[in-house]
Amino acid sequence: YMEPLTVEYLAKILRFERPDAIVPGIGGQTGLNLAMELQKQGILAECGVELLGTSYESIRRAEDRELFKELCQSIGEPVIPSEITYSLEEAVEAAGKAGLRVLPGIEIGAKEYRSLHLLGYGVSLDDPGLNGFCEQMKAARDERKYRIIDFLKEKGVDIDLGEVEAHAKGGVVARPHFARVMLEHGYIKTNREAYEKYLDTDEYKRIAIRRMSARDCIETLHRAGGKVSFAHPYQVKLDDGALEGLVRDLKGWGLDAIECYYTKHTPEMQAFYLSLAGKYGLHVTGGSDFHGELVKPDVPLGRLELELDWLLDG
Repeated sequence: YMEPLTVEYLAKILRFERPDAIVPGIGGQTGLNLAMELQKQGILAECGVELLGTSYESIRRAEDRELFKELCQSIGEPVIPSEITYSLEEAVEAAGKAGLRVLPGIEIGAKEYRSLHLLGYGVSLDDPGLNGFCEQMKAARDERKYRIIDFLKEKGVDIDLGEVEAHAKGGVVARPHFARVMLEHGYIKTNREAYEKYLDTDEYKRIAIRRMSARDCIETLHRAGGKVSFAHPYQVKLDDGALEGLVRDLKGWGLDAIECYYTKHTPEMQAFYLSLAGKYGLHVTGGSDFHGELVKPDVPLGRLELELDWLLDG
């Protein structure tokens, strides 16, 4: 079969083929994830299909960090100390116990270009201006989810908002959650396709959240005690001359750095951004854009060695 690896398509195949069993371990993490969903939705029981090689409970215990930790402790196996955190405050507290430092950060989209993103590093957790802005954005996103559902239905994509909210797990519903459900139902074959065809198009702009100007973004982040970097410049889709003009304007408004190292940057892009950093006296930052394997399975957690005294000692 040449079909998307989604629960919906696998359920159709299982109902048609009626195999005695499946071996989830052969498919790596994707196979395990799909086997878990097929079990939870009752499709395996409906079709009389067994799991070979491992059981549902074994997968569940291995995938849930707390359950795996409890299992190891129950049989006397040593466990590396770890904590799960759900907020910056919890992360700071947990890091302090481990002798680590958390650098609070935020990414803000500016209104001048759809993909003009500014990274705020080292912002204060209790800055009223930044927290007020975040609350406004959270409320706007919560309202936007209904408009996204309606927009997708206009495009022939009929998905249930409840499934999208389930992927958000109580957090703010954002585009990656819609992309995940679209993938599961076979409307797209990759997460990137969701953005290219639906969630990052000119038509989508009419339901996008209203944004601040780049200048206001930079000033807001500075007032919160942060340093500001221009994220993944290539995404703005400007030619070199226009991009340099944008960098010059951003520098005039207080920009501190530019993200020269990024997963999708070509060597030529990287060299150009480094030259802009040198020309305009900007610091250099970098990022892998790691989002976890469910969102960006082809992007691993990155590691860069950069000069960061300007950021950490500020």
